[in-house]
Amino acid sequence: MPGSWIGILLIASLGLIGSCSAAAAAAAAVEYDSSAVIINGQRKIILSGSIHYPRSTVEMWSDLIQKAKEGGLDTIETYIFWNAHERRRREYNFTGNLDFVKFFQKVQEAGLYGILRIGPYACAEWNYGGFPVWLHNIPEIKFRTDNEIFKNEMQTFTTKIVNMAKEAKLFASQGGPIILAQIENEYGNVMGPYGEAGKSYVQWCAQMAVAQNIGVPWIMCQQSDAPSSVINTCNGFYCDTFTPNSPKSPKMWTENWTGWYKKWGQKDPHRTAEDLAFSVARFFQYNGVLQNYYMYYGGTNFGRTSGGPFIATSYDYDAPLDEYGNLNQPKWGHLKNLHAALKLGEKILTNSTVKTTKYSDGWVELTTYTSNIDGERLCFLSNTKMDGLDVDLQQDGKYFVPAWSVSILQDCNKETYNTAKVNVQTSLIVKKLHENDTPLKLSWEWAPEPTKAPLHGQGGFKATQLLEQKAATYDESDYLWYMTSVDNNGTASKNVTLRVKYSGQFLHAFVNGKEIGSQHGYTFTFEKPALLKPGTNIISLLSATVGLQNYGEFFDEGPEGIAGGPVELIDSGNTTTDLSSNEWSYKVGLNGEGGRFYDPTSGRAKWVSGNLRVGRAMTWYKTTFQAPSGTEPVVVDLQGMGKGHAWVNGNSLGRFWPILTADPNGCDGKCDYRGQYKEGKCLSNCGNPTQRWYHVPRSFLNNGSNTLILFEEIGGNPSDVSFQITATETICGNTYEGTTLELSCNGGRRIISDIQYASFGDPQGSSCGSFQRGSVEASRSFSAVEKACMGKESCSINVSKATFGVEDSFGVDNNRLVVQAVCT
Repeated sequence: MPGSWIGILLIASLGLIGSCSAAAAAAAAVEYDSSAVIINGQRKIILSGSIHYPRSTVEMWSDLIQKAKEGGLDTIETYIFWNAHERRRREYNFTGNLDFVKFFQKVQEAGLYGILRIGPYACAEWNYGGFPVWLHNIPEIKFRTDNEIFKNEMQTFTTKIVNMAKEAKLFASQGGPIILAQIENEYGNVMGPYGEAGKSYVQWCAQMAVAQNIGVPWIMCQQSDAPSSVINTCNGFYCDTFTPNSPKSPKMWTENWTGWYKKWGQKDPHRTAEDLAFSVARFFQYNGVLQNYYMYYGGTNFGRTSGGPFIATSYDYDAPLDEYGNLNQPKWGHLKNLHAALKLGEKILTNSTVKTTKYSDGWVELTTYTSNIDGERLCFLSNTKMDGLDVDLQQDGKYFVPAWSVSILQDCNKETYNTAKVNVQTSLIVKKLHENDTPLKLSWEWAPEPTKAPLHGQGGFKATQLLEQKAATYDESDYLWYMTSVDNNGTASKNVTLRVKYSGQFLHAFVNGKEIGSQHGYTFTFEKPALLKPGTNIISLLSATVGLQNYGEFFDEGPEGIAGGPVELIDSGNTTTDLSSNEWSYKVGLNGEGGRFYDPTSGRAKWVSGNLRVGRAMTWYKTTFQAPSGTEPVVVDLQGMGKGHAWVNGNSLGRFWPILTADPNGCDGKCDYRGQYKEGKCLSNCGNPTQRWYHVPRSFLNNGSNTLILFEEIGGNPSDVSFQITATETICGNTYEGTTLELSCNGGRRIISDIQYASFGDPQGSSCGSFQRGSVEASRSFSAVEKACMGKESCSINVSKATFGVEDSFGVDNNRLVVQAVCT
């Protein structure tokens, strides 16, 4: 018997996938055992990918979901982001790209399943891990532990989400797409310090979730002691050795990290297609049932949603779909072929007897799945050594298994896929001016951020202590002014040092209206000389967060801002005056934020034309522009700007910080897919801005005039800001004989206009720009490719001797075709 689930509707009906419409879908029973997820009696492996609805736009959802489907996925997974939906207590927002119900309806319209990760703690490199800051400010509350206040709030929000999903009939038990739901998230990684209260909290989470009666199973990831009423799952770069805590539970991998996230001041991480495919194949080799890519599409941290602190606005994650929704090739296509090979063996994988045999001193493992129904076989042949190895499987043939790779053998005697053999195209995507557009210099207006009041110590409320920033702002803004006065009773000016113990992330210090310095970091002590005039002096400190902490035990309690200080003045005689208990005046946010300077219709800013002021801190800039031609994704190049926030037509593009560059060392251009991947492997973008280009979704743009508004915090020059498109310009193929090479200019926007190189035989080189003729080459290499592909958006080439007009005796043991082409 499969692991039964309380409340499952045992209804025999048509399968969910492929249903014509959401309204017509029949209720589905979702069950499981140790080797399958069972949907209406059909035993399945699940291939899933994470797409977070608020990291894209409503207009992008259908395209992203369709590309995931075309890439071989059958399921879409997303978190629910509590602080996005309930920024203020009991005031909810589920409109626009926060409409998770509509998102799942589009998942179902595409004929896919869904996984609902309520949490409601998300982590996800999202601001404050997804918790609303008002929650932090409730007296006596303790997060993620056996605290009644927290549990009541968590249950209220969880029930709100579940009820909305039920009302929309989103659960499979109602005919909807959602086959699994998650409660809590990666708590097992941090629960030790919570002690017994943490253990009882885990039990409560499971009980509370099951009591929601959603009719599909619940999961908990990274929770080895998860109660038997839920399925515990794995997260990480590799989960092949993971074993569920119940022999009745399927082996599930809720987060296979396709790359890594970017932080301001750091380099770009990259995980190769070969290693990612290796991790997936190994997982299914060792009895895997469900695998989810985190992320399949990462997207953009619009607004102030990035967490960290110091996580960048781009959440590209080196995912199979890039930040703009383009296919990230070869990763997308290489995984597509893997998914096809796995689905081909789905019936065998989910109902078989399994045996593993080791070869080559244990480096090579053969796992044989033999169907319990008809005796059909499927084999995985894996090699974890850094060198390729020959393996003799006797009656099933001899095989060469490349280093750090897995071969999938249909009938255990025919290789249908190998993770190290990338038989798909590589796409080089560039940022450029559209061919139909003329370069134009943008005309700018500017307006100073009104700082007179805070620089004179005038705020909105007062306290005789240094407040923690979250407690003061409720995260309504990145910015909080701390202001106090100091009397110099002497008749002469006085040299002092201002010292501030700071809890992060960016501090500006002003004395009598003049900035004496700024500094950023996680925690630090700011020290700068200052001059006190005779009489009353005003000290104004502007604290700016750059994404609130999102991970770790008790992360929610970490102080932000000045948070108790101390703030001290040290005179020339080394006498210290502690100002921490002074009367402090506070102002939340910028005046420009309150006046909606970012909204072109507000009319509150006093814009100045001409005589552009550059290199000036605390300044707003505005320009108008025409949207780039075509339909390709749009980016704005903010090279030359310092640090701040950008808006197009009032829509936030997120924080920018292009002046901050990555370390110039550590990017040697070499990237070996072999061996365990870590986030510090295969780095690029050394010495360059962490993020120079910022996504402008087409749905943000008007057909006519558009408005870009920038708030510049530290000083920059908008003169070189420009709008560009992301275009697939060069495509390269590298495919072995016996396969089909598919080339595409990505989405029907361009055609193949030139074949720069083509060679069938044993060409040298493995990447665009490196191809050279080898010892043998078919004379019809170029003409055959040109005939198949020129003038087309996409083409397919059967990589065989017949295609290139050569005899069976031609070439080497592993002939391959390489192609380099141009899209325009």
